[in-house]
Amino acid sequence: MPDHKTGTRDEWLKARLELLKDEKALTHKSDELAQRRRELPWVRVEKEYQFDTDDGPTNLAGLFRGRSQLLIYHFMFGPDYTAGCPACSAIADGFDGSVIHLANHDVTLGAISLAPLAKIQGYKKRMGWSFPWASSAGSDFNYDWNVSWTEAQQKAHDVEYNFVNAGHASKRDIKEMETPPEGAKIAASVGVDWAAYTRQGPGISAFVLDKGVVYHTYSAFARGVDGLWSLYQWLDRAPMGRNETGWWFRRHDEYPVKI
Repeated sequence: MPDHKTGTRDEWLKARLELLKDEKALTHKSDELAQRRRELPWVRVEKEYQFDTDDGPTNLAGLFRGRSQLLIYHFMFGPDYTAGCPACSAIADGFDGSVIHLANHDVTLGAISLAPLAKIQGYKKRMGWSFPWASSAGSDFNYDWNVSWTEAQQKAHDVEYNFVNAGHASKRDIKEMETPPEGAKIAASVGVDWAAYTRQGPGISAFVLDKGVVYHTYSAFARGVDGLWSLYQWLDRAPMGRNETGWWFRRHDEYPVKI
């Protein structure tokens, strides 16, 4: 346990009230940003994408499941992966229970991955999740949304991620993969090397279905997904915060300590 200053209740309350002012300011700023997200122009999705789902093949409009709004988590699960990304899995643990609430508020929340449907279904069963999860295998969807890249793109540093070129994946490749600490272990946990692991990236995208037309309304990547990673919202309020020295989290069925 690290050394930390102690004090009286009155000292704590004084500091807490000062912090509360900043927390309220952050809340108001967050409300403002949410409004600005909603004010972004809608962009018509012209291409006809096809997906494999538990209910059979469908297009992007079909993923709405009769609702007007669609939120997609771009889940890192490449075609060669043997399991889903452990970080994406931790995020999915946090949003799986929200699906029913959102469905009753005219919003469908689901995931899309490049892996074939059979792999997705097997992993979903292992994790005990119920959210809709479609495969984009055979379509350009993941590539057009810049959450998957080919080996050739990666080697050429022709990777766009988080709205800039040479981002997330390409910084981790080349030179026979300058694998960061724990990188080999993370990649091995999904059955591939670091290069193949980083040919996928996480993110979220939002769509609206209006008069039979699908529009793209919003996307976020990298730390733009942080706010939806619920375990980190809890840790940010814990006494020692995130307290990380690496990828400490695991898939929920891999922890040695069970609740």
